[in-house]
Parts: sequence; C-alpha cells; structure tokens
Amino acid sequence: QVQVVESGGGSVQPGGSLRLSCTVSGMIFSITYMGWYRQAPGKQRELVASIIRSGVTNYADSVKDRFTISSDNAKNTVLLQMNSLKSEDTAVYYCKVVNSRARDYWGQGTPVTVSS
Repeated sequence: QVQVVESGGGSVQPGGSLRLSCTVSGMIFSITYMGWYRQAPGKQRELVASIIRSGVTNYADSVKDRFTISSDNAKNTVLLQMNSLKSEDTAVYYCKVVNSRARDYWGQGTPVTVSS
C-alpha cells in the first residue's frame, strides 16, 4: 500500500525558515511527478512547487525566490525549503505524487503557521 508522509511543519515567525519533507513508500511504479500544495483556511488548495523526474521545477509566483523544491528519486523523497516566510504562507501543506501509470497519491498534510 502506498503511503505519502509529510513532516517538518510547525510555527515560525515572519522571516523565518522551515523545511518540509515528503517520503513515499510502497510505490511499485516509478514516480514521475512530486509536488507541494497548500490550503489556507477558507481558500482552495493551490500548487506551491513541483518537480518532475528530469529535475525540471515549477513554482507559484508567490513563492519564487523564497522556496526551493528538491527531490531524491532513489529515496522517493521530496523536500521544500521555505525561507523568508510570510504570514500569507500560513496553510496546511500537502505532498502529491504521480506515478508512471498516472495515478496520484496525497499525504495527510502538515500545518505551517507564520505569526509573530
């Protein structure tokens, strides 16, 4: 059974940093896409950053130059380094992975709170 587990969320002051980690286990087929999404209270879930197997990345405009996504394909792990955090980054952050059969899996989410 495929499991997607996020970790690293927490509370931080504005301007601070956090690193989120997502590890996938039980995946039989290769992972072709890994992404971080977030959902703030009362808002729709939105893409934060993604990375495909070749290493090409994509970022939401709101996090460019502040967040960095990286992956370790051998370990089925994706990281999100978040710097210069702002109050508007407060949300639950979810990891999504897609395998070579185009099936997607989501984690349970990890909360991030940015507040003074």
